[in-house]
Amino acid sequence: MIAPDPIALAPLLVGLDYAGVAVFAATGALAAARKQHDLVTFAFFGAATGVGGGTLRDLLIGAPVFWVREPTYVAVCIAAACAIWVMGTRAWRFNALLWLDALGLAAYGVIGAAKAAAYGVPPLVCIVMGALTACFGGVVRDVLAGEPSILLRREITVSAALLAAATFVVLRWLGLPELVAMSSGFGAGFALRAGAIAWGWQLPGFSGMAPEDEAPPGPPT
Repeated sequence: MIAPDPIALAPLLVGLDYAGVAVFAATGALAAARKQHDLVTFAFFGAATGVGGGTLRDLLIGAPVFWVREPTYVAVCIAAACAIWVMGTRAWRFNALLWLDALGLAAYGVIGAAKAAAYGVPPLVCIVMGALTACFGGVVRDVLAGEPSILLRREITVSAALLAAATFVVLRWLGLPELVAMSSGFGAGFALRAGAIAWGWQLPGFSGMAPEDEAPPGPPT
């Protein structure tokens, strides 16, 4: 078990938490923009995406749901959604969705693992909590927008969140300072996701079945 840092939820982590919520809320608003929704839907998409992963994490580790105790998080989501609305049509706006998502995945992978560790969760589960925190908001966003879920795409997304969380957990377990572990986890996760965006990195897919094997068997004769 990782010994909880005395300042596990100190200003550095709280600041990173707010930044992660804002970034994910922006990706939710950008998804709404692609569908040409109204401002209310922008805000709803932003809030659901921004707090979705953290909500699931808190429920699973038995922590008070963070945005219920601190409604400022919802305000940050709404502000991020309004900022996307005010920008209007920009040629770069939808490409920004990918890079903002990359930042959010890396940041929330670390944040989720760090908060789970602060609540005394075992290291392996901390890594899982980091991935859930980073990815579940994106799953909610894609469902709301009617887009293929990030879980069903061959591109590297979940793996980047797992790498960020695992790097943080391992370095903390080795006794490195929290700032070093957080920075390293964020950097590793973002680098992997950035490589996937820039150069199309993918994990190998399963190739054990021939195309004719994919059809379900017929009725017994």
